[in-house]
Amino acid sequence: MLGAAITIVGLLISWLVWRRRGAAAGLRGVAWSLVPLAAGLLGLMATLWRAVADIAGILAGLLFNPMVWAGVVVAGIAAVLFVASGFMRARGMGVRGAKAAGRSEAAGAGQAEGIAGPAPTAPQPKAGSGQKARKKAEPAGGDDDLGDIEDLLRKHGIE
Repeated sequence: MLGAAITIVGLLISWLVWRRRGAAAGLRGVAWSLVPLAAGLLGLMATLWRAVADIAGILAGLLFNPMVWAGVVVAGIAAVLFVASGFMRARGMGVRGAKAAGRSEAAGAGQAEGIAGPAPTAPQPKAGSGQKARKKAEPAGGDDDLGDIEDLLRKHGIE
């Protein structure tokens, strides 16, 4: 019965939409209007009604329960404290002892305790020799931008 009533209201609205916005919008409204009737005929309307009522009851219980709001406040305070402590640790504020100071120095140098530093790099060729070799191989009207990119790649050991 409820599905049929909702469908009738939806069909009336769909008729108004059809007249104002055209057949495409009206047909879409008719399609949506037939869904409650189908749910009622399938016996799903009572189940849907109970589900909506249960969800509304749970939300109302949460909304008007002071213990829930106290929990929300405590969770918010915990989140703010966690973020603030992360900022303090990153800046070395509020840490104690030489061990903590050593950690902040090591972190500043890019190394943590127990982790080796970056691997040593191979000696880089002198910039002058690369420039001369490139200029010899490059035609007179060469592109300087490509030469700069090649020099940069050679500097980083990429041939």
